[in-house]
Amino acid sequence: MEPSPHQLESVWLREPEELQTAWTRDFDNLSHEWRRLFSEVLGTFLLVLVAAGSAVVDARSHGQVPLDAAVVAPGLMVMAIIYFMGTVSGAHLNPAVTIAFTLRGNFPWKRVPGYVIAEMTGGLLAAVFLRATFGNIGQLGVTMPGTGISGGTTTLMEIVLTVGLVSVILGTASGARNVGSNAALAVGGYIILAGLWAAPISGASMNPARSLGPAIVGGHWTDWWAYVIGPIIGSTVAVGFAWILRGAPSKAADKAAQGSI
Repeated sequence: MEPSPHQLESVWLREPEELQTAWTRDFDNLSHEWRRLFSEVLGTFLLVLVAAGSAVVDARSHGQVPLDAAVVAPGLMVMAIIYFMGTVSGAHLNPAVTIAFTLRGNFPWKRVPGYVIAEMTGGLLAAVFLRATFGNIGQLGVTMPGTGISGGTTTLMEIVLTVGLVSVILGTASGARNVGSNAALAVGGYIILAGLWAAPISGASMNPARSLGPAIVGGHWTDWWAYVIGPIIGSTVAVGFAWILRGAPSKAADKAAQGSI
């Protein structure tokens, strides 16, 4: 028997949570962990492809990708990724974000290695794709200090920028789409804003996977440690600020970090 129009209408009006598959709601269901890890690989690949690729394409096109476009593109990509796969893995895309969610108590430590490996793999694959397609040009889009900027200044800048990024993420973690449906705009907007003013200083990476992928594949190691130490310290400080501002973490934030409903 075909469903009546009333039954069809009730399906369409049903809350989005009810339409999700069971495994996305059950974060403890490890039988689909490979989907979550693939999601992190794919999302980080797309992020690094755009972030590093802007410098590579700029070099290949002889300067047709201006700085403002190069810093806007990653923010828009992160926004899109959160919308299309936030309910699968949480769309961390960044080891510093994974660690922050874990320190905050929203994400289990035992799942951290898998997520971090997936994120690093995505960054490496993006760098490999860029090098295979365009060659080792534009320093393969690696993040490095600006002219006359020391490694220490770069580290400090990455700490401060990451504090802001992770604070935005933790502060708007209110739904299953990583940071809530509208907060995707906040995260993407912050990345753009940070890049617009700080890219000439440190590259505004805020993400070890984004920086290490091109560094490993392209062999460009200028102050690479700043892009690991800075984001990790920054994410830790942001977690401390979250406790000061909001106290104990919420269940909604757990769902955001885990990509569950």
